[in-house]
Amino acid sequence: MFGPDSGSASDPGLAGWLRLAAAPTFAVMALVTALSGDAGMICPPAQTVSPLSGMTLMYVLMSIFHGMPWLNLMARLWRGAARRV
Repeated sequence: MFGPDSGSASDPGLAGWLRLAAAPTFAVMALVTALSGDAGMICPPAQTVSPLSGMTLMYVLMSIFHGMPWLNLMARLWRGAARRV
């Protein structure tokens, strides 16, 4: 699932866990950025801009792009459950 260097499927290793950590981390960062409205500190003219722009949008996109390890994990778990039935 995570590559030849990262251990077995039941033990993904550190690299596998780091890949899984990226998407939720970016999602939390997007939520915090959207709720705090700190974009105005970085760029004062951005105070009137939608909260779904700038850094928030970047974090949302990064979360989506780093979601593939989660999709792989869910697919593997689903296939494993289907084999047991």
